[in-house]
Amino acid sequence: MKTTLENILNMNVEERQLYLNQNGDVLIQNMLLHIGTPEDELRDKLNYRLFIELLSQQQFTQTQMKTITTTLINSDFLFSSINENESDHVFTRSFSALWLTGLLHADRQLQFLSKEQALDVLTSGSRYMSREKDVRGFVAEKGWALAITHGADLATAIISHPAFEIRLAPTLLQGVKDSFWKGSVYTNDEDERLAAIIMKLIEKDYPVEILIEWVEQVFDKLQFYLMEVGYTPHYFVARTNTLNFMKTLYFTLKFSQKAPELKGVVSLLIANWMKQS
Repeated sequence: MKTTLENILNMNVEERQLYLNQNGDVLIQNMLLHIGTPEDELRDKLNYRLFIELLSQQQFTQTQMKTITTTLINSDFLFSSINENESDHVFTRSFSALWLTGLLHADRQLQFLSKEQALDVLTSGSRYMSREKDVRGFVAEKGWALAITHGADLATAIISHPAFEIRLAPTLLQGVKDSFWKGSVYTNDEDERLAAIIMKLIEKDYPVEILIEWVEQVFDKLQFYLMEVGYTPHYFVARTNTLNFMKTLYFTLKFSQKAPELKGVVSLLIANWMKQS
């Protein structure tokens, strides 16, 4: 497979198109088969790179893009062994999210999905972040996992899609809130990608009052846990993740000059919690 991918990557656009015309469906099947292989070079540097190049150059047919999208959203890909933690299946889930992000952005222009198909994909994809348990960044000898990062990117792509319905927003916001409590402090700029979800909702004119209420609930969860359970390591991890996210959100709102009421509430709550440290 590596040799095949390397050969195709070395082709010019015309050669690739001829190859795809003759072997496209088989190539896609093999690329999907290797989407989550634990070998970094094959998964990331060859397979994903070729996928992005073919997608950006519009060398897949609309039928092929539709097939890939509807395949990735199922239990063998985006939700592959979703209840497992620290298994190699994380690469399948994470890179399914990454591929889907690219496909949803492409569908905004090309509209290869029907409205019903797109809504099915958006609805299923919106559940991913809450269910993902594996928060690893770089995995020794296997490369980047980054399921939360790629899940956040998928969430922003879902919100950006023309078929997005506002009823999906609470599920996505729950996914962000749940991400703070997965037992590990994030160190790979996850807070920036998570904050982008909030900013995208603001761009979609999602009610600021609801976002303010959500921010208050995020901090309320910390307070309730502290009152009921106490100062556990789990609490401190969640507190660190929450404050890092809120600081990033505050500065993102400040620099974008959007939602000043939300920015004010975030600032006040950060200040209150910093006093508790």
